[in-house]
Amino acid sequence: MTTSSMSIARPNTVLVIAAIGLVVTLGMAGMNLMAQGHAAFNTNSVGISWGLPIVTYDYFLLTSTGLTLVASLPLVFELKSFQPVAKRCVWLAIAGLVGGVSSLALELGSPIKAISIIWTFQTGSPLFWKVLFVLAHFVLLVVLFARMRGGGPVRGIAAAQFVAALGIALIAGAVYGMMAMRPFWFGGDVPVAFLIESFLGGLAFIIFFSYLAHGFNAQAMPADLRGLFGGALGATFAVVIALHAAFVGARVVTGLWSNAEGLEVWGYISSRPLFHVEIWLGIALPLVLMGSRGTRQNPTMQIAAAVLVMISLLISRYDFIIGGQMVPLFKGSWAPSLLAYVPSTTEWLVFLAAIFLANVVNAYGEWKFDLDGR
Repeated sequence: MTTSSMSIARPNTVLVIAAIGLVVTLGMAGMNLMAQGHAAFNTNSVGISWGLPIVTYDYFLLTSTGLTLVASLPLVFELKSFQPVAKRCVWLAIAGLVGGVSSLALELGSPIKAISIIWTFQTGSPLFWKVLFVLAHFVLLVVLFARMRGGGPVRGIAAAQFVAALGIALIAGAVYGMMAMRPFWFGGDVPVAFLIESFLGGLAFIIFFSYLAHGFNAQAMPADLRGLFGGALGATFAVVIALHAAFVGARVVTGLWSNAEGLEVWGYISSRPLFHVEIWLGIALPLVLMGSRGTRQNPTMQIAAAVLVMISLLISRYDFIIGGQMVPLFKGSWAPSLLAYVPSTTEWLVFLAAIFLANVVNAYGEWKFDLDGR
């Protein structure tokens, strides 16, 4: 089989598998939602109002902005060594955004509800600006990708896209960080933590999906892309993992040390096995792998580190969003010390549908467009 036919077959395989998964999961979730309505979700009016679909939305949204930030390195800041990943970053950012917004739309019950806050002109709310920036982010991504395919100048539109992505990451953090009634979320450092996690997710995703596009065969990749992964991008990945580790470590130590009301949830979170998966397998191990030049230049280690970081960021997003709601706002004899939440079957189906949809979009781009091209 020729290299050309192999490069077409791989995206087709992923596209078919993802499309089948999307039809199955979306169909099952749709039937549950039509039969039960919002009761199909395990959220409630007691305190847990944002469940797994919101976790999925924020995870994909931050990943999309992170991919845009990576693309801005060559397109805006003219770091030409990162040019081999620029086009794939932009398309993958579109795919991630579509997957994330689909999860939000299914949770709200209507795509229109997701943007209805704009019509209220509540400019004092971070959510107003978040939705506005997300819309701008999507439009600019589509225009930027079209411009890159057409071969025209892209720096101006890429700069506007960089501002939109930066704004989303910081505003998404502010949505939580400004909630003084939720001590677990509250803090001026949260937007910066979101920005770091966004950039880290973008790096992990571009590494994994670049290898996926080439059948996890480094020799099938262009030489400049291989050189980038073993050089500047790999080193950048290691530095950003270290920054993320510093933020996570500081929050965990502060949360466990403090006796402030509302931070007792840290004791519960840190006792869960998934928390230790996040810390030791999803942060510490990738930092070791990417911190050493020998393993950083090994394709298998790069893929492993990227997958572990992707999983770790998802666990972190889940613990952050759900953990911030576990302490009841209004305590009475009826309220437990911590609220309980377990995602329902429908919520897991929505989560899987978002993943399959994002992969359908991405695989279509790998199949139809030359994402390795300049």
